[in-house]
Amino acid sequence: MSEKKDPSVWEGFKAFLMRGNVVDLAVAVVIGAAFTNIVNAVVKGIINPVVGAIGTKNLDHYSSCLSSTCEGEQGIRILWGSVLGATLSFVITAAVVYFLMVLPMAKYLARLEARRKAKEGTHEVIAVTELEVLKEIRDALVAQRGSGHDTR
Repeated sequence: MSEKKDPSVWEGFKAFLMRGNVVDLAVAVVIGAAFTNIVNAVVKGIINPVVGAIGTKNLDHYSSCLSSTCEGEQGIRILWGSVLGATLSFVITAAVVYFLMVLPMAKYLARLEARRKAKEGTHEVIAVTELEVLKEIRDALVAQRGSGHDTR
């Protein structure tokens, strides 16, 4: 009786790392971090100055005071400009990811699926046609045998 040896922790870890999705996830995190830097630069370099045409260039300076006085560190200040800047960064990042990555990939996968379905349809037609031809050959052979038996 051969004994099955359980895989070691190291072998399990190696198998986990060699899965494609782990490597893909690591690449996505690195690319995402680099892409975030680009989007933040666009927001700080282009969006903030455009918004700054109305007021201040730095969105962090936009705030509202909840208490009666907000001088220095006193009072309760809501920094809605920071939230606006973060929201703009998120929306720009999401739009670029969707329009440059998700949408083209979805269209590509839809085309592949359509091609696969078209190929399957072609194979079915060929299979049905071959089956019909084989039935006709069988019927012809049966008819030929039948006519051959009648002449004897």
